[in-house]
Amino acid sequence: MPENSTEVTAAGIARLAGVGRAAVSNWRRRHADFPKPVGGTETSPSFALSEVEQWLRDQGKLAEVPLRERVWQQLAGHPAGAVPAMVHTGCALLLLRTAPNTWPEITAVSDEGMAGVLSLAVDKVLTARFGPAAEAGRAVHAPSPAELLPSVPLLRAAAELAAGTGARETFEFLLGRQLDANPRQYTLTPPGLAGLMAALVEAGERPARTVLDPAAGTGALLRAVGSPAALYAQENDPDLAALTALRLALHTDTGCALAARTADTLRADAFPQLAADAVLCHPPFNERNWGHDELAYDPRWEYGFPARTESELAWVQHALAHLREGGTAVLLMPPAAASRRSGRRIRADLLRRGALRAVIALPAGAAPPYGIPLHLWVLRKPGSGLHPSPELLLVDTAEPAEPSSAGPAPAAGGRDRLDWQAVHSTVLDAWQSFEGAGHPAAARPGAGRAVPVIELLDDDVDLAPARHLPPPTAADGPAELIRVRERLTETLGITGTLTPPAVTPCEPAHWPLTTVGELARAGALQLRTGGSGTGPGPVLTEHDVLGSTAPSGSLPADGPTEEPVLVEPGDVVVPVLGGGSVARVVDDATAGAALGRNLQLLRPDPAALDPWFLAGFLRGTANNRQASSYASTATRLDARRLQLPRLPLTEQQRYGQRFRALAEFEDALRLAGRLGGQLVQGMYDGLTDGTVAPG
Repeated sequence: MPENSTEVTAAGIARLAGVGRAAVSNWRRRHADFPKPVGGTETSPSFALSEVEQWLRDQGKLAEVPLRERVWQQLAGHPAGAVPAMVHTGCALLLLRTAPNTWPEITAVSDEGMAGVLSLAVDKVLTARFGPAAEAGRAVHAPSPAELLPSVPLLRAAAELAAGTGARETFEFLLGRQLDANPRQYTLTPPGLAGLMAALVEAGERPARTVLDPAAGTGALLRAVGSPAALYAQENDPDLAALTALRLALHTDTGCALAARTADTLRADAFPQLAADAVLCHPPFNERNWGHDELAYDPRWEYGFPARTESELAWVQHALAHLREGGTAVLLMPPAAASRRSGRRIRADLLRRGALRAVIALPAGAAPPYGIPLHLWVLRKPGSGLHPSPELLLVDTAEPAEPSSAGPAPAAGGRDRLDWQAVHSTVLDAWQSFEGAGHPAAARPGAGRAVPVIELLDDDVDLAPARHLPPPTAADGPAELIRVRERLTETLGITGTLTPPAVTPCEPAHWPLTTVGELARAGALQLRTGGSGTGPGPVLTEHDVLGSTAPSGSLPADGPTEEPVLVEPGDVVVPVLGGGSVARVVDDATAGAALGRNLQLLRPDPAALDPWFLAGFLRGTANNRQASSYASTATRLDARRLQLPRLPLTEQQRYGQRFRALAEFEDALRLAGRLGGQLVQGMYDGLTDGTVAPG
């Protein structure tokens, strides 16, 4: 194997060939000529990418490696590591985007010559975008020719990919793959949350032209800003800072000034004189070693010196210190920061001086850690011409949606199943009403309320929205409970009519069986897997299938440019993780949604298979057990191994009618359970607050 050639793991081989990892293991056992490992470990070996590609072609298992996969495998197996390879690729793509006419000349030479010329050209482009290389803390520097030489094949392939999809889209695809492959290394700000935070700072009277993110991470917050004149980013991790700098440079035009620095923000502020229009920040939570001992007399602590356990209040004051008068900051905060006793004096001073304008509770699953309902703090820099607000806006978006009489309610909260459109609408409507026309927002029971500051300045200064907002049912009191009870009674009546008839015992059937895999090979159905693609429209998620709810996900605005898999009426969708016996037949209301991650779609030929017959037999407990593989962390369903009896279409339809009736009965039970829970809790609330009499 040539020195410094790209290596690929078994998972990468499976992705190249479009098969499962078990197939790769079988190839290694059954074919003596399969390439030998060249690295890795005994349990996770790696192979030479060039040797694997050639073997797959010789075996007829690969006509040609997709260019996207080739570029990713070259990057993932780079001898210097994936992150340096990402930086080299980002530099080359930035040059390609900035000076496309120079690229043919740079690539028309040997690899050694290209590395030398490319290093000089990249240095020129980086200097134009980020300032001189000697500037302290500049996040990204031009690689030397020796560093670039092993990356030249990767850069040639990346440029070829960019010619078809665009330089920015190519970098986003590769960065997304890197983040997905290493989820524990990065703290991500989801696009829906980043868009909401950017919208809050852009909703003011003056546009946010200069924006700072002092804990930039992957650059998601700055990337969400609409039309900035200047972006300032600081990140303590040098590798992440370089990737973020390149990401922002590819995302913005040359008219937007960029400054990206690497340093510990609280200990070594890279922009001490900056007074920005806006600050967006997703700071690290619960940091004990944030500089408490050495920063005791720092001038940023205008509202009080934060305790060692209050690192988040240090970030709040850092953000305020970098705003112009009247500028807005939005920070993502843990809920404990709103109520910890150690921070009550700082919170009180923020309220008295009008610096804290709103606290917004988000649903659980909005951002990591996903199990906690995080808060957004909206702050305004006080000034000589600004009068402190006598009120604080409190908003709570964590309440689940009310069940609908037309069907089951959307799942409330949780990663990948948030209704971000509804969250945006609730938050921005409340904020704009609060800010506009000089009057407070009208109280929205359970959702939002402008609370007088004087009411909050008690011994606790607890700013958690849930403590100060009444429950939604308090809007109509007993009248709402009456409506819920009527709907529950109606639903229970429907459930009674759908109850299956008496069971007729019979001897076990001994049908001839086939598998989903055999049916797919025979053309009786198609198998598709979800999870990729971009664009507008809803996504049918794993949680939607498990809860029998409407599609609640959304596709990323940018990422892989592949077309998503759109579901059609009669498709059968099954989750591949968790080991549960669940199958959903797509109806007209769900049709058109994109198929989400961890879902597999079975599209039967209606001339050969009844969809309800197919879905019903897929739900058999014994069927699922024999088709599942069990690992230490999860159970995975192999849909190809699921079994079906060989029956004529007319007999399939008889079974399908019964399975469809069972599904309707199950949905009615699920809705009745939700309505019953809402009624019970409403009764408890009404009896305890005096709005419902015990008689």
